Amino acid sequence: MRTGSRFTKIDLSGVKTISIRKRKSKVRFQEFARVYDPGKQSFRAYVDSLPRFLVANDLVAFASCIARARRRSKPVIAMIGAHVVKVGLSPLLIDLLTRKIVTCVAMNSAAAIHDVETAKWGTTSEDVETNLQDGTFGMSMETGGFINTTLSKAMAESGEIGYGEALGRALQNAPYRNMSILATCYRLGVPATVHAAIGTDIVHQQPTMDGAATGELSFRDFRLLCNEVKELRKGSVVMNIGSAVILPEVFLKALTVGRNLGHPTRGFTTANFDMIQQYRPRMNVVSRPTKGSPGKGYMFTGHHEIMIPLLCAMIKDRLRAR
Repeated sequence: MRTGSRFTKIDLSGVKTISIRKRKSKVRFQEFARVYDPGKQSFRAYVDSLPRFLVANDLVAFASCIARARRRSKPVIAMIGAHVVKVGLSPLLIDLLTRKIVTCVAMNSAAAIHDVETAKWGTTSEDVETNLQDGTFGMSMETGGFINTTLSKAMAESGEIGYGEALGRALQNAPYRNMSILATCYRLGVPATVHAAIGTDIVHQQPTMDGAATGELSFRDFRLLCNEVKELRKGSVVMNIGSAVILPEVFLKALTVGRNLGHPTRGFTTANFDMIQQYRPRMNVVSRPTKGSPGKGYMFTGHHEIMIPLLCAMIKDRLRAR
């Protein structure tokens, strides 16, 4: 019976080794996480206790970028999808608006719907699977009536009031207006833009829907966002939270309008926050806008209800330190 192998193995006896002391290494124990004692240490100590690697470093750096932008009165644009409101983050964004940290908010129209419902009735986010069975999904007449009528009235006015401003103005007497991003932006005089894709939202399927008003006021908000984006320079920040398609596309067009008109919109910092990193945010927010300039783009993957409270706390901690 044959017992030897038919195949030749390499001889390792001549392999040269080096000392670990001379080897280039990327990890040192000094960069490991530190044990945090909440009873004795501050929030800054907690942040400092994070391991100094990868996304932990990136999040600290990005929070510092926003804090520096606030100190230097640079633009900070927050673009948000519907889940930002649905998972209860409105108070945190309202706090950043009140502190003049965020200087412009752009949202898709689904986020506007949740914002309006919260402000008017204190509840939002219907059970889609249940209501879809009998055809009542998206048919709340109060929601459609308020939003569509507000847009139609604004369309009938003289002037250039846009989608976000019209809703924010109409929400000034809402019972829960303190929970509304749109109402807060209107009260503070902060630009808030809403970008609709007709047919994507529940208010578009109701008899009060006015396509001309919805399209025109959304277009006005696009022009408004273009005007804000053209001011982006070194030290400015743009963050996209939870919009996978609409806002990354709108932002890229707004950016090219600014550059087409001769504005030096380069060198700013961007970030995308989402549970899954999608193609358009990665390309249209993180990669393309910062290419060929000293700007930088970050990607943060995680649940909004964890990542955004952490980010907001880190921003305020860095501002407080000064």
